[in-house]
Amino acid sequence: MPTPLPLQKLPPLSSLKGFEATARLLSLRAAAEELHLTHPAIANQIQRLEESLDVKLFAREGRHVVLTAAGERFYPVVREALAGLVQGAESLRQMQHSQPLTIQVYVTTSIRWLAPRLSHFQASHPEIELKLTTCSIDWEFDEANADVGIIFQEAPLAEHLHWQPLFESRLFPVCSPQMLDGEPGPLAPEALRTLPLIGVYTEGWNWDSWFEMLELGPCPTRNCIVVDTLAVALEMALRGEGVALVNGPFADTDLTSGRLVNPTGQVISGRGEWGAVCHRELEQDARVATLLNWLRIQSQSSSEHAATT
Repeated sequence: MPTPLPLQKLPPLSSLKGFEATARLLSLRAAAEELHLTHPAIANQIQRLEESLDVKLFAREGRHVVLTAAGERFYPVVREALAGLVQGAESLRQMQHSQPLTIQVYVTTSIRWLAPRLSHFQASHPEIELKLTTCSIDWEFDEANADVGIIFQEAPLAEHLHWQPLFESRLFPVCSPQMLDGEPGPLAPEALRTLPLIGVYTEGWNWDSWFEMLELGPCPTRNCIVVDTLAVALEMALRGEGVALVNGPFADTDLTSGRLVNPTGQVISGRGEWGAVCHRELEQDARVATLLNWLRIQSQSSSEHAATT
């Protein structure tokens, strides 16, 4: 085990950048401009450093400053230390950027919204490698194993997380047009009681909430088939095996093509919203910022499509 460093002997580290810039430029004013500080702030840094070391590092010659013998001796030490820190930090950044950007996404969101669009992202941003990790039960953002999550959220997130809204919560039923047996026009919502319903036990919304919001009484559970993902429910609906309840843009393509229809024509605003989440420290990362902006554009396109269907 390495021996402890005598850190109490260190000079004030915040002053070293000011010292390095002043020693290199031989000007307090130029150092202040370079570091985006005020002239008094740089002077204060130098004073604190000299007091800590109990030695003068600069002498004034007219309107300029020059290094003293002690300053001349100290400058290469500081320069080498700062250069080492810069190199080490940049090495870590490059190592981080060499790893794929991990996106946590639900199974249905991946299959029916994100995955079909990823080829366009890769074509526009070949320098960014993406890795998808899917989950079907845990709806929370796994920040320990993902850089960005696409999740559904009903309550405010922790303060250390950044949230970018993507879609509003929109609840509506879908089924194969063959299930309507040639019925003209939309069905009355209560007519769904006579049809087989497909529920998803991993989702926070369900047929109970749908019937409750429409004040239609309890859901007829005897007609309900329960599965684990909306992706499965939609496949069953496409085969004419029942009516699925959708929250989001995940059936839009099938609605446009006519493979699925909204039997009642009703869309109910639910609680919560879909969005992208990341740690606030990653919000300004170039790769994450690029991905978040692309997701925003894609969500706008989906919302505009939903408004016309």
